Amino acid sequence: MNEQQWTFVDRSDWESGEWDNEPDKVQWTDEATRLVCMAHRGPMGNWCGYVGVPPAHPLYAIDYSVVQDKAPIDVHGGLTYAEHCQPNHDPITGRGVCHIPEPGEPDDLWWLGFDCGHAFDLQPGLRARLKLMRDEFDLSFRTDFEQYRTLDYVRKQAAYLAAQLAELA
Repeated sequence: MNEQQWTFVDRSDWESGEWDNEPDKVQWTDEATRLVCMAHRGPMGNWCGYVGVPPAHPLYAIDYSVVQDKAPIDVHGGLTYAEHCQPNHDPITGRGVCHIPEPGEPDDLWWLGFDCGHAFDLQPGLRARLKLMRDEFDLSFRTDFEQYRTLDYVRKQAAYLAAQLAELA
């Protein structure tokens, strides 16, 4: 599969940072496992990573909270998502958790994912909103230890997740 990228998030109120030259969604096929992977920027500016498994996979249609009981998965922050393609996804703008299948590729993938919006994960959209509140509250503590998880980081985590999921198939 050819990699596809989309940019759709309004970043006009964000500070400048590592996210400036990143897209907001990337879809690719992991070379090692042949599983479809996706990185999608969440509403607060942090990345979320996903791997799609086909209907024959043993974790297909299994909620992420149950997956840990069946197969402990190690990924940034743990699994936080398991769902079919979002019904409101837009293949033109790229918004939403879904993929554009290649010929012969299943379109009914089950997406297992993680997010980089945990404690100490820098979320540029959230930071912009909090900046508006700084006059009322001292929020300086929030940025002392935060780290932005880049697209490259999320791609590596998605590949790691794909390897674990492929091993279970």
